Amino acid sequence: MDLLPRSHTEFSSADYWDRFFKKRGEKAFEWYGEYPELCGILHKYIKPQEQALVVGCGNSRLSEDLYDVGYRGLTNVDISDVVVRQMTERNAEKRAEMKFLQMDVMQMDFPDSSFSAVLDKGTLDALMPDSLSETQERVTRMFDEVGRVLKVGGRYVIITLAQEHILKKLMQYFPQEGWITRVHKVSDSDRETSQKEMPLPVFIFVFTKFRKMPQMNKILEVCLDGTDTMQRLSCEEDVVKAVKERQHYAMLRQQLQNRGLEGETVSLELFSSSSSSSVPKYILHIVDTDTVRAADRQFAVFIVPQGREVEWLFATDDGRRQLAETAGFRRLVVVSLQREHPYETMAEIQKELSAKVMELAPPGFNRKIQVPFLSVGQDIGTRTVCYEGTSDFSGPYIVEDVEGEEGVIYRNLIFLSNRNAVQSQARMVQENLPKKKGRRRAGKKLVVDFGYLACQHHRVMVAGLGCLPNVRELMDRRLDVVLVGLGGGGLPLFLHKHFPKIQIDVVELDQSILQVAEGWFGFQQDDRMRVHIADGLIYLEEQAKQASSSSHVVILDVDSKDVTTGMSFPPQPFVEKECLKNIKDILHEDGLFILNLSCRNMTLRASVVETVRSIFPRILSKKIEDEVNEILFCFPCEKDVHESGDAIRTADVSLEELGNLKESIGVIQKVAKGCSQRWDQTLELTEQLEGLKLV
Repeated sequence: MDLLPRSHTEFSSADYWDRFFKKRGEKAFEWYGEYPELCGILHKYIKPQEQALVVGCGNSRLSEDLYDVGYRGLTNVDISDVVVRQMTERNAEKRAEMKFLQMDVMQMDFPDSSFSAVLDKGTLDALMPDSLSETQERVTRMFDEVGRVLKVGGRYVIITLAQEHILKKLMQYFPQEGWITRVHKVSDSDRETSQKEMPLPVFIFVFTKFRKMPQMNKILEVCLDGTDTMQRLSCEEDVVKAVKERQHYAMLRQQLQNRGLEGETVSLELFSSSSSSSVPKYILHIVDTDTVRAADRQFAVFIVPQGREVEWLFATDDGRRQLAETAGFRRLVVVSLQREHPYETMAEIQKELSAKVMELAPPGFNRKIQVPFLSVGQDIGTRTVCYEGTSDFSGPYIVEDVEGEEGVIYRNLIFLSNRNAVQSQARMVQENLPKKKGRRRAGKKLVVDFGYLACQHHRVMVAGLGCLPNVRELMDRRLDVVLVGLGGGGLPLFLHKHFPKIQIDVVELDQSILQVAEGWFGFQQDDRMRVHIADGLIYLEEQAKQASSSSHVVILDVDSKDVTTGMSFPPQPFVEKECLKNIKDILHEDGLFILNLSCRNMTLRASVVETVRSIFPRILSKKIEDEVNEILFCFPCEKDVHESGDAIRTADVSLEELGNLKESIGVIQKVAKGCSQRWDQTLELTEQLEGLKLV
């Protein structure tokens, strides 16, 4: 049946609505829900004894239902003379006190202050199909008329889908006029019967008329979570954002219920209605797998223990896909717990999430089947925030201790601008405190385990020292290293503790990061390790001018704050020719430049590698498994590692070179182990460069 307009501008045409209602006949047209779905909110703002005006009434049964529960002062207007005659005839006997009048809502005949409430169900949406200037003027005339016929203290109640242009118009008009603004979202459970026809969320805006006063504080409140609790917001932009978030969620839910994700990555945030925090309480990642599952393996929820959301398996798309495949479910919702919120027990988390995750079930899911909640172990893990601070360069950060597998404690430095990535990590161990007089036992404290390298790319970098042609000699004499990027100090600390002949100059831009490293990660300076608070680019330039060929190794392990380039390590200027030439000038002829490169943009990565190769003719690459990072070992001269003379460039690292390299790494490991009281048994340096490639 052709009941939709040929163009959206016809929604404001009286002729269109006359034709519409002639075709529609007596059947009520309920756009945005029926009385049972709407009454809970309507009864709060419109009282039975009040005189109320329903604008654009159409042939909806809403006025009739309100009349039947005691609302006798209802006046209905519509631009269509056809529908007004239909409704008058339909209600003449049963609802004799209810009025139906043919009237244009932009030019009504009622005296000023005639009504205590005005109800608009879809009329605004019909009158405002676009944001053209003539449409804006028409809607402004409607708002002016509604304001004229309303008493001071009266309510203008609008039932709407709140499309973006309508939402913007509402927030531009009424708060500026001094009206109180309240926004309710119609409960999805209440709208279950009409959900198939109207998948988008329905909102009820309530504007209460007040006389405009100079410098009057705006009152903006929303209740969008299905509860009765109103949340006060500070500005109109916050109201717009809150409404848009609910609309986005509704569209996402509709998508998830109707089809699979087909390789897409979908995430959403859930906020606590009982908390004023701007940080979500839960972050949900929905992952679909292609494998056909049994009926009882369609859907599950995985709760990530506190503090472990930063691990590769839970923090990356690839990791979560692997987790979903391993779990063996068609759709897996991976839930991360956020540090700003308290969590009591796994049972409480499941109870809080149960209703919401059911809305994310895959197509055709049998809702009678109980959805399993999975996790690692039986508890929710522990997280202790040790310190919070703010960096001038990186913004807010925290230092926190989290419990990993088998109860091991890890200390993490995390910048809140990228809260799912660990900037630095250290393993903590219990150490006995000196026994005090009068105590039976000495106390214990957590200290950094200097024998543990948390980052896989740091392990590769240490092993890469074996690429130095004269590494055996340097291990006995002196090895000068420049390291740009301190972080928590894990890499320089390991080098300092395990190689007594190393002299390290660390360059760090951020003074606050040095304070964190010293205060929380056990970092200490001495005559073999100095920190220079400086811009790394300027430091390298000055060193190239003042002390040519003074270093054996230069390491770049500095992250980029610009997330738009697709390269997170290093910042772009460090891999431009000027900086690379400075690095080459600092290095001995047989020196080594180690670059931590993390680039998701393959075109950019190829360009960077080509630029590096224009300065360093020989480059070896080690890709870090399960990470974007790769470590480039760059040589100032074109020759095989540990070979004298020039060599012809080959497509791969020769077997002879690999053999020599493994021997050299063995020498490094022997020195390192001999200096460690607490060597990490999982660290086998000789295996770190397996899969080394010639770039």
